[in-house]
Amino acid sequence: MTYGDKTVHDLPQYNNYAVAIDRVSTLLEKRFGSPFNLYFSEDSGRNEFWDLLEEDIRIGSKDVEYMAQVFDRIEARAFEYRSEPDDTGYRVYPALRNNLFAYPEWKVALAKVPAFNEHGVYCEDYIFAESDAALHAFLVHMQKRGRESDRSRVTVFTDGEHGIVRHQEPITRAVSREQVLLHEPLKRDIFRSIDEFFLEDRAFFQTYGIPYKRGVLLYGKPGNGKTTLVKSIAGSVQAPVAYWQITEHTCSGSIQEVFEEAVKLAPMVLVIEDIDSMPEQVRSFFLNTLDGATSKEGIFLIGTTNYPEKIDPALMNRAGRFDRAYEIKLPDTALRASFMQLKGFEKLIGEEQAAEAARLTEQFSFAQLGELYVSAALQKHYEGRVDMKGLISQMKEDLHKGRTNVWVKEGADGRVGFVTA
Repeated sequence: MTYGDKTVHDLPQYNNYAVAIDRVSTLLEKRFGSPFNLYFSEDSGRNEFWDLLEEDIRIGSKDVEYMAQVFDRIEARAFEYRSEPDDTGYRVYPALRNNLFAYPEWKVALAKVPAFNEHGVYCEDYIFAESDAALHAFLVHMQKRGRESDRSRVTVFTDGEHGIVRHQEPITRAVSREQVLLHEPLKRDIFRSIDEFFLEDRAFFQTYGIPYKRGVLLYGKPGNGKTTLVKSIAGSVQAPVAYWQITEHTCSGSIQEVFEEAVKLAPMVLVIEDIDSMPEQVRSFFLNTLDGATSKEGIFLIGTTNYPEKIDPALMNRAGRFDRAYEIKLPDTALRASFMQLKGFEKLIGEEQAAEAARLTEQFSFAQLGELYVSAALQKHYEGRVDMKGLISQMKEDLHKGRTNVWVKEGADGRVGFVTA
């Protein structure tokens, strides 16, 4: 068998796993000059070294060495589309499964070996190491790497039909604190509590005997900056950040798994968006989890909702679950003017018209002000001028339709249909 121009050892056929392990062990001993032990992880949750191995394979890291393909005639190569500058778009590399990889510096090898049953193919995780000490050193190294990596990306937990689906997304567009438009006292309170939580000495919590956990709930109408605030927190704290996407599949098992994973990342930020969508049948379990003595240790919990009236009052009225609830209101004239200045309205329509637009857009959210800017830019681009009052009037009419749920007006005589001769 060959991999590129490199000859590798044949590994056995599908069902003889004992022989497979023996052959892998023989291959590793021949490569490193000493026998390797096989290990099993008792941790059913996150093992960051698999994620980091996959990353190393994708980027072609020199730290990892390709050893062998496990089974013939099972896919052992993978590809993906990457929209990066100076890239062809597609990248092809060895698959994580059905291949054996080694970290020579640590004398540790990893393989996701295909296994077969009547339902199809799944993978068994195999970890080989020269010794307990070698494995321990490798795990400590990977844990440190994982935490550093977590600071540059967001971990996303999604409740799927068959359990938690976990993936990581890079923080590609940082949101500065200056871009968070809130009234100063509210903004100060939120960021003060965040900054104090993530100080390394934790002196505040020790001095005043306060449990090292915190929870805040952000509520208000859509488009007023809750997500922007959360993105700013994620990009400015020197700690891992995770998003938990609640779905109809959320259950007691997934709740427990998410908090177990979060504790492993602690100190960290856990964001639960649209917390009002928590299925009713598991709300009691969720509340009990929040009350647990250690379930939130080291976790700064942020919940968001557009519909606070749908939230269980027990979430909002009891410290230790969400300690503070902050209303993110529609922006007033001053905040609308700040948003327009930040967005660049003055360059588009001039300082005087921008100030007038801030006055005329009462009841507009930041999202709607953003759409107003896009509409004005399009009009300027194609017509060479901006009718700001006309655009605001059109958007207000659309807002009125949304509030009244009346989208189509009939003719004056109330008739609808085709004109006949």
